[in-house]
Amino acid sequence: MPQHDTAPTTHSPGAALVSDTLFRQAMAEVATPVSVVTTAEGGTPYGTTVSAFASLSRNPPMAMVALDENSSLLAVLRRTHRFALNVLGAGQENLAGAFARKGSDRFAGVRWHEESGLPRLADVSIWLACAVDQFLPGGDHIIAAGLVTEARVSEDAGPLTYHRRRFGTHVPADAPRDTGPSAVPRQ
Repeated sequence: MPQHDTAPTTHSPGAALVSDTLFRQAMAEVATPVSVVTTAEGGTPYGTTVSAFASLSRNPPMAMVALDENSSLLAVLRRTHRFALNVLGAGQENLAGAFARKGSDRFAGVRWHEESGLPRLADVSIWLACAVDQFLPGGDHIIAAGLVTEARVSEDAGPLTYHRRRFGTHVPADAPRDTGPSAVPRQ
């Protein structure tokens, strides 16, 4: 049964917004690729795990990422105007956790190298270098819209996904399914 939990808002007269709890529950139902946004300033790498990113335009090629307005990475990004999207591959859950934690040295023990002045994490599924075109308000986040200047795609592993607060991978609908013991008819 659909839920219609709402909370009052001051954003639009007469409109009520869905509650934070229901919104979070709804968004947990959407499988999203997991990405680490990185930048560098003065030779120091910075990065954070995000789930809110997407392609924005094909002509010109653009990608966008949403960062919490209080993010320390956003503060650096406002100065550098460059970022990389490191889309994690299957099996890179440890990187998602490393860059989601609080603290200053998220790169400790992480394999990475500099490419075109931006940190590129090792073995990622996709790597995009972006030049910030504009920053846009997005509620309690800021959207960085970037022109894609370089792209690298790995054929090795599909992207790491996040669904129902768990990591996983994409399985094509036409892929053979594991029938396993649960599919054996009982006698």
